[in-house]
Amino acid sequence: MGGTLVALELQKPYPADYKVTVAQVQQENETGYLPPLKTKIDSVDKYNVVFIGFPTWGMQLPPPMKSFLHQYNLRGKTIILFNTNAGYGKGSSFDTVKELCPNSKILEGFETKGGVERDGILFVMEDAKEKRVETEVTTWLQRIGLVKKT
Repeated sequence: MGGTLVALELQKPYPADYKVTVAQVQQENETGYLPPLKTKIDSVDKYNVVFIGFPTWGMQLPPPMKSFLHQYNLRGKTIILFNTNAGYGKGSSFDTVKELCPNSKILEGFETKGGVERDGILFVMEDAKEKRVETEVTTWLQRIGLVKKT
């Protein structure tokens, strides 16, 4: 789609140990803690359309994404969500974005089962699965009117 890609980084990164990170994220979700972002975006105002992509963590929107949505005003912007998960689905993540961005236009989102992580080992999406998801993404972008049908 083009555009500017921005990866969110935390001031204090999550621990390298997978199980410790899972426990920390669970606590952040339970308490509503918003981890401070290292990433600064000076130009968010110049964009009318913002794609927001994230994995599902504990069936919820990851705390760093909540931090982003609290920190930046996306009022009046069109937001397009896309999500990877381990097969359990997007959980409440899309609904949380809608709650945090009530004055934005949120288009139909996309979700797919991505790479699976087990005990800190990532099994990536590749080969036939990668090609199938590329086709699904193109079909989704056509359906929401961002890519013309061929």
